[in-house]
This record gives sequence, structure tokens and C-alpha cells, in this order.
Amino acid sequence: MLCFTDVMTNIPSPQNAQVSRGVSGAGEVLQLFLDGNAHSRTDLAALTGMARSTLQERLDTLTQLGLIGLVQEGASTGGRPPQRIALLPEARLILAIDLGASHLRVALSNLASVPQFQAQSPIVLSDGPEVILQAALKLADDLLSKAKRQRDDIIAVGMGVPGPVIFDTGQPANPPIMPGWDRFNIPEWFHQHLDALVIVDNDVNLMALGERNQNDEDNDNFLFVKIATGIGSGIISGGLLQRGAQGTAGDIGHVRIRRGDGIFCHCGNEGCLEAVASGPKIAQALRDQDIEAHSNTDVVDLVAAGNIQAIHAVRQAGRDLGEVLAASVSLLNPSQIVIGGRISAAGEHLLAGIREVVYQRGAPLSTQHLQIRTSRSWEDGALRGASMIALHHALSPQAIEAKATELLAAN
Repeated sequence: MLCFTDVMTNIPSPQNAQVSRGVSGAGEVLQLFLDGNAHSRTDLAALTGMARSTLQERLDTLTQLGLIGLVQEGASTGGRPPQRIALLPEARLILAIDLGASHLRVALSNLASVPQFQAQSPIVLSDGPEVILQAALKLADDLLSKAKRQRDDIIAVGMGVPGPVIFDTGQPANPPIMPGWDRFNIPEWFHQHLDALVIVDNDVNLMALGERNQNDEDNDNFLFVKIATGIGSGIISGGLLQRGAQGTAGDIGHVRIRRGDGIFCHCGNEGCLEAVASGPKIAQALRDQDIEAHSNTDVVDLVAAGNIQAIHAVRQAGRDLGEVLAASVSLLNPSQIVIGGRISAAGEHLLAGIREVVYQRGAPLSTQHLQIRTSRSWEDGALRGASMIALHHALSPQAIEAKATELLAAN
């Protein structure tokens, strides 16, 4: 079963798409298959209102593209059982990439959004885009070899990066922790190596999409907050991912907080939340107390071991984050705030600090039903979101019509 959601783009959600009577092309016909169900030609003709000859042309195009095919026969109502047609999940692959401040994760999934293979490796982000993207492609090639597939089987690439992205072009825009990446054309680089659609977004936006897909509760209005090497948030409002005018919506790590006075951030400003409460800054505060903490994992391990100073530092970071989130609650009125990222593994100690400030400062109406919890699957959330958004775009009516046009020209 496909797990599309209209939260990703302004393109209508495929499982809700209505095929226009008599005027649709192959791209719109494909939307009828994205619920994972098989259909007979009779069913499809009734749904589309098309003449059988017109419908068959659309189905032939999708068959030539390798996206649909015959499956097990349906129940007969007398005579020969009807042939049924369905999406072929293994026909093509989606490549998902999650780039973090110190990690690179890559996964392959099929057209039913089911993960096939996954790999990861540590990286040094300052090595620059050419080195990092080549490393991502090398991991992808290794996974393709395991799957006994080729690069040509990849229909789309979804990639998350730890910084602001101009979504229309896929270019990072002045990312504070990504030296050398500003305005680098990631899709163009991939197009030199793959014949595939490439979608690039901020990693926290993709985590928000991945979390929404895993969340059965009220998830049309929620904030996903990542606290790790950096701090950022993904905003789901009214069931839609909010990127803002230039793609910087949710960049809460660079909101000034009271405890940040006199502390300068790598972005050049003073008093940013990230300069005080991110994982490296918590570790630094512990080192200042002669406690060995050099990474986010060290901080989490110290908290798990019951170190009082680490618990205090994490709880204070939660209060700092709560200061910004309290304002966000007043502005956006979410039903949930979901905390992810490596430092979220500190669990209730971090949440206690956040809740202390948010519930104290938030208006009663906006906080009476507000849930603040840790993510259920933040470690692979960005990969899941990257796969979903790439699949959504790759199988959209517009993308399929473009492929159909290419096929027609080639013939």
C-alpha cells in the first residue's frame, strides 16, 4: 500500500485524485493505481468515463514505461475472469539520501514506498558537495549491487540537507554549517550521473513528513523539532508542509533567547538558540565542568548513566528550546510538538525542560490538549520523508506526462 500524503506539495494527493472525464492523460490514469489495488479495464473505464480505445492508449503508455502490468485474475461473474492491472512496485526504485552534520545515510525503496536496502557512513561536511555527493552515489551503487539492479532503475532521488533549501531549484541557501554548499546545484550534479527526478529539501522538513506518515494521531497541525548538532523544525499546518517564501520556515535555531546574551553563533548573530542549546554546546558546557563530553552521544550516555551535571544541562537546554517553542505555540497552535535528533534520546529530562516553559507561558486554550513527546522514529525519518517526497513527485501526473512525451518522441 502506498503512503502518499498531500502534505508534501500542492500537487493533489494521488489516492484522492479525480480523473477528468474524457480529457485525462496517462499521468492521471496512473493515479488510480497508487492505492495499491488492481483494477479491471471495465472498472477503469467506469472511473474515467473514457472510451475503451482511449483508455487502452493510456494503459499502453504506462505499460511501455514499465509502471503497470497484469496481475492475478479477478473473480468471474460468468465467462472468462477479467484481467486486472496494477502498479508494479518493483518496476523502479527511489533513492533516498539523508545528509547530516556528521553522517550520510542512503536507502533504496520500491514504488510501494517499502525500503529495500540501507547504508550509512560518517562524513566531514566541510569536505564540500562534490566529495559528499560522490560518497552518496558510491553508497547507492553498493546498494544497487546488493539488489542486483542498475542506476537506470532509479526513477527519482530525494535528499535532505541540514540547512535552508530553495525548494524550486534544490539549492542550499547560505547553510550555516555547510561550507561550500551555498547555491550548489545538487539536482544538476545528480543529472550528470542519473536519469532521474531529483528533489532536495531541508532535512527537518523531511523528518516531519516521515513522522507524520508514522503517526496515527491528529497530525494535521504539528511541529517536528530536531535537536542535534543544530536545531531546526518542520512545520505541518492544515495538513501541509510549510516551507515559507524562501524555504526558511522553521529555522528556530537562530531565534534569539535570553540566556544567549553575549554568546555569538556561527551564523554571525548573537544569542541564537543553537549557540546555547545544541548538542555540541551542551557538551561544551559539561567540559567546562571537567566532565568528558565531546559529542551528542557522549551527552546522551552521561544522562543515561545518571550524571547529575549532564541531566541539569540537558534540562536547561530543554528550557531554552521551550522559550522558542512557547512563542511557536502561540503563533501556530499545533496539536503536537515532536522532538527528534540525537539529543532527543535524553528523553524525559529534555522533555521536562521543554514542558516546564511551554506550559507555563502558553495560553491555556493552546496548551490544554498539546502533546510534547519524542519522535517514534527520528533516526530513519528523514530517509522515509525523502523517499515519500521523491515518489510523490516522480509519479505525479506532470512527471508521468513528461515521461510519456519522451517515450512518444523516442518512438
